[in-house]
Amino acid sequence: MRETPKKNPMEDSLPWQQNISLPNTWEIDMYNQKQDRFYRIFIYKPDTVPPPEGYPVIYALDANSVFGTFVDAMRVQMRKPEKTGVYPAIIVGIGYHTDQPFSPYRVYDFTRAISKEDLPPHPAGLEWPSHGGAESFITFIKEKVKPEIERHLPVNIDKQTLFGHSLGGLFVLQTLFSEPDTFHTYIAGSPSIHWDIQFFRSEKEAFIHKVKQSQRQIKILVGVGELEKLHFSGMNKNAAEISEELNQLHQYGIHIQFREFTEESHVSVLLPLINRAIKLGSI
Repeated sequence: MRETPKKNPMEDSLPWQQNISLPNTWEIDMYNQKQDRFYRIFIYKPDTVPPPEGYPVIYALDANSVFGTFVDAMRVQMRKPEKTGVYPAIIVGIGYHTDQPFSPYRVYDFTRAISKEDLPPHPAGLEWPSHGGAESFITFIKEKVKPEIERHLPVNIDKQTLFGHSLGGLFVLQTLFSEPDTFHTYIAGSPSIHWDIQFFRSEKEAFIHKVKQSQRQIKILVGVGELEKLHFSGMNKNAAEISEELNQLHQYGIHIQFREFTEESHVSVLLPLINRAIKLGSI
């Protein structure tokens, strides 16, 4: 006979509340008409006096899984920027209407349309959900999310960062290649380049032309976990190769860092990556 768990007496004596809120944070719902879907937008604004030019802004994908980590890392480290290298910045998390860390809609939002025959194997051996909405999603970010943030908060329009991990990292690099002027810093964690490696091959020359024409300084961080070397997709190899190719464009204003984080896996790499992101995105 299974023993009934003992009830914690504190449950009856304390005024429990279901959720804990983070200081200086808000959330709003934004509607994407093209996809007929609402998104949950998480916002953090530092409690410091904004610089004359406004705060840098870090836009983070998969916000349901990373927003709290971003905010806590920023709040703790921005207090001593002379020691941490982290300065106050606004964090904008782009997430979904779910209490789970990830939404299945992310597959559609973060990928470009490719044929069924060219789809990579699903890591769990399942059928991939609907995909191919990346172009619509970046339009939503550019035309709805960013203007809304800039309308209501003191934003430095010349210091804007996009952060994504896994398929989100793929989306970050696709945005860099297709619309490099959208952000100033691009941070791609464990990017799923294998999903659509042909895109990067076909767009390489067009991207180089855009960079030459723009003469804009762009910062890029590509990060992977050391333990991801064993992944069937060749994730670390693909990330290292694309980083090396981008490094050849230094004379055109491309400044890239590639980091392989020791003893980190596909998921655990998020923590050191976010730590790097708030530093790179706040300066």
